[in-house]
Amino acid sequence: MQLTISDVAQLCEVSENQVYRWIQEDGLPAEQVADRFRVNPAELLEWTTARKLKVSPAIFQKMNGDSIGDAGLAEALKIGGVAHDVKGDDRESVLSRIVESLPLPDGFHRPSLVQLFLSREAMGVTAIGDGIAIPHPNKPVVLPGARRVMRLCFLAQPIEFGAADGKPVDTLFLLICPTVRDHLQLLARLATVLRDDSFRGMLREKPSAELIINEVQRLEGTFQESA
Repeated sequence: MQLTISDVAQLCEVSENQVYRWIQEDGLPAEQVADRFRVNPAELLEWTTARKLKVSPAIFQKMNGDSIGDAGLAEALKIGGVAHDVKGDDRESVLSRIVESLPLPDGFHRPSLVQLFLSREAMGVTAIGDGIAIPHPNKPVVLPGARRVMRLCFLAQPIEFGAADGKPVDTLFLLICPTVRDHLQLLARLATVLRDDSFRGMLREKPSAELIINEVQRLEGTFQESA
């Protein structure tokens, strides 16, 4: 599903002229079809998250009529887990090490998944600033059981990730989803949580998995109520 300029303006609570300025001057990804622009929802969420801009919860209704109530962000994090002191000198070595430890079915070809992550990085960096990145494959990864998986990794040492703010990355949220719909849902919820300054501050302390999951659950409840 693609968003129109009017959709983006309503979701970001700005004028359509502001959206055009974002496209022309500030790098908002958009595809021009004939004489009209279309914006991919996932790319809008990545772009706004990097700039700490608010997106209305109405974006959840834009995604095939889904509601914000079936979030499941904390559940995806419980499945994927939290890892501390992940070692690696660059994006490829770090992503390879993380994929090695992901809860994937027996026999799954992990090197292929690493290449999917690297291909997405080649299309455009997934670093959103403040030392945080959200690596994910550009296309859904179909897995038996169709589970959404999010793994939070704290790196042993920061690495260059091409972030717009120039800061190296030491915190990664790795997303694996079986469908485009699931990916958009998970990314939208993660973007909402990451706009919370207190949550970002907590991440800098690299706390335990229990504390992080509890805070994610609390924040999910907050934006469910606001929707």
